[in-house]
Amino acid sequence: MTKWRPDPSQLRRPAYLSLAEQIANAITDGKLSDGVQLPPHRKLADDLHLSVQTVSRAYDELSRRGLIAGEIGRGSFVQTRPPEPEPPYLPERLGEVIDLSILKPVCEQIHLEKMRQAFGWLSENLPSSSALSFRPNMVFPRHRVVATEWLARCGLDVSPLNISLTNGATSGMTVALMSVAPPGSTIATEAVSHHTLVPLCGYLGLHLEGLAIDEEGMIPEALDEACRTGPIRAIFLQPSVINPMAALMSAERRQALAAVAAKHDIAIIENDILGPMIEDRAPPMAAFAPERTLYVTSFTKITVPGLRIGYLVAPDRYVAAVANRHLVSSWMATPAMAEIASRWVSDGTAIELVNWQRRALVGRHAIAAEMLAGLSYRTHPQSLHVWLPLSGSHTEDGFVSQARLRGVAIAPGKSFHTTDHGWTPAVRISLGSTTEGELRTGLGIVASLAQGNPEELLLAI
Repeated sequence: MTKWRPDPSQLRRPAYLSLAEQIANAITDGKLSDGVQLPPHRKLADDLHLSVQTVSRAYDELSRRGLIAGEIGRGSFVQTRPPEPEPPYLPERLGEVIDLSILKPVCEQIHLEKMRQAFGWLSENLPSSSALSFRPNMVFPRHRVVATEWLARCGLDVSPLNISLTNGATSGMTVALMSVAPPGSTIATEAVSHHTLVPLCGYLGLHLEGLAIDEEGMIPEALDEACRTGPIRAIFLQPSVINPMAALMSAERRQALAAVAAKHDIAIIENDILGPMIEDRAPPMAAFAPERTLYVTSFTKITVPGLRIGYLVAPDRYVAAVANRHLVSSWMATPAMAEIASRWVSDGTAIELVNWQRRALVGRHAIAAEMLAGLSYRTHPQSLHVWLPLSGSHTEDGFVSQARLRGVAIAPGKSFHTTDHGWTPAVRISLGSTTEGELRTGLGIVASLAQGNPEELLLAI
């Protein structure tokens, strides 16, 4: 048990957050070392003249930040070793929380009906190869041909032989990284990137280097400098709106980055999961550098979340590596999902749902513009989210905690940043994860917090 105790004279409202900050600072300053046991809830509550509920909330907040860990029957202990990264979204939706933390397309009854109809069709038309074969090359040749139609809508003209079907974008990202970068390699990416990229690179034994960005994304000069000063093996990019800041990269920027990649002979991994939903966009990076780009796209964010299938396009020199890595990590994509995706591409259902999503987002962005009026935020007309920088004395953890206390879940920006250099606190807010009514209410709460003092919310102690 430590001798350090919080100072009751330094407590401010909300008391639970102020207490959590005191303990967090003590951990950072080394006053509380790893493994030290914190006082029991009731003991600390009595010492500080707080309610047990307030202390419990403070400990819950510290646990959420990964600073302490509770052990049933033993108590709460300081945890300074790096914890497993926490997802930016709620693992499950609890109670009456308005969940704006998870990135989802707008979904209504039409999406459920389309999937039900698809499974009904599948029950009558499932090919024997999709049900009985272990060999990907026996199952997917026809699906690869259909995939070329969809990839043409994405701006690519590719051979079926260069296409692998994957169980969504995460599978595609994993296979692409494994294919271009052996353990110990360095991957460069934007300073604000995909939330799974940091842990994924860690699990694969890869070093991740976050590079400077501007309003379009990665700065070519920053990439060139990184390649000249270190052994960069590949870059990971999200140039078309799906990135956390909802930025759309111009054709000129894509060409410039492709030129730098060619100069240093490095691979490009492009995550383009919104695909044809983004209007008036430049061609993919894979069109500017087809000889070195592994292109990932999928259907989950633009049609129906349950359609977990995607395409990974690889240049000739990586085709064998992709096939091998996919075999050892997933063996093959789920044939039933591939059947549905191919049917939807062929009969027009896929593009119908993309167009539906684009229209639905018009209304969601109108709500965001109304409720966030007066705040400076980043988005795009076809984006599934907004990126809200925090001003004044707001901290990400404090802001996310206060929003959650008021019944709204949002994603902290720290889940997406890959470097601490020049970081501005921010939050990501999903526009499609709930109903229009809940979105309006949730954005109203977020706006009131953003425009107010971070300690404005009062709690009984």
